[in-house]
Amino acid sequence: MQKTIFQWLGVLCLAAAPLAMAQGVPGGCPEKNLLYWQAFPPGGESDLSARHQQVVLKKKCAAIDTIIQYKAGAGGGLMWGQMNNLPGDGANVVGINLPHIVFQPIEGEVQYKTSDITPVYWFHYTPDVLVVPENSPIKSFAEFIAAAKASPGKMNLGGSGLNSANHAAHERLNAAFGIKSTYVPYKGTGDMSMAVVGAQIDGAVTYTPFAIANKGKVRALAVGMEKRHPLMPNVPTFRELGVDWVDGAYRGIGVPKSTSPEARKKISDMWAALNSDPEMKELAAKSGFELVNIGSEQMDAFMKERTALYIEGAKRLGLGKK
Repeated sequence: MQKTIFQWLGVLCLAAAPLAMAQGVPGGCPEKNLLYWQAFPPGGESDLSARHQQVVLKKKCAAIDTIIQYKAGAGGGLMWGQMNNLPGDGANVVGINLPHIVFQPIEGEVQYKTSDITPVYWFHYTPDVLVVPENSPIKSFAEFIAAAKASPGKMNLGGSGLNSANHAAHERLNAAFGIKSTYVPYKGTGDMSMAVVGAQIDGAVTYTPFAIANKGKVRALAVGMEKRHPLMPNVPTFRELGVDWVDGAYRGIGVPKSTSPEARKKISDMWAALNSDPEMKELAAKSGFELVNIGSEQMDAFMKERTALYIEGAKRLGLGKK
């Protein structure tokens, strides 16, 4: 299996580093290489965050590699439907997303239930953002709404996956502002990128890292945050535009159900150490990720709260009624 350039850089720079570096990881480092499974194609926010973690984990645990694997499809549902088939050996971790893992089973077109997913850590949050191509004639949110109302149903907006955070945000946009636009789902943000940048579609309801990474190629019109993003100070919040909208997607890691409680706790502690690392904080800030720290101790309460909220949101979206 070939290593990525990130792994080779880690090997070259850290081959002589002592194993004592593991002291920065609660519970110690993995005993063997980690297989980090991604439910979306390369190039999106999940992939970017995984590569950040890959680099920092290599510095903390020089003796192991984090090998990123991809099994994309069904808006993440393909991987999540198969994750319990992976060995529960503590060496297999899977990238997971909210609200996707609640919305998709309600819609009923995936081969898993929310209860089949075993989260061990939620590490960051990415706020919603509405973008259009840089060469779009639409220069502001007001112009976007005017254009959408002038041609109901003709505005095509991309997003990552069906029954995902992007899909939910699209439906919310239509309902909140009294417009009718058409949602165009892609396998992931990476697949959607060329369509938006190349103006093959009219815009996208996506996440802040996409808008920041493609500055100069896309124009952000509104963001789902409490305050304006420091890297996009000229972009108004939805609250400023009259709608109480502070939302987005959570990203985390899960494990096969057969993984022991001890291994789950070790992985949770390892990801907590990653999130507290100064380099991780810097990488997250530059990319527009909002770090959160939901580990094994808070997991049950957090999942109960979020699941209840998303079930209510699914009712408003009409999921599961087809």
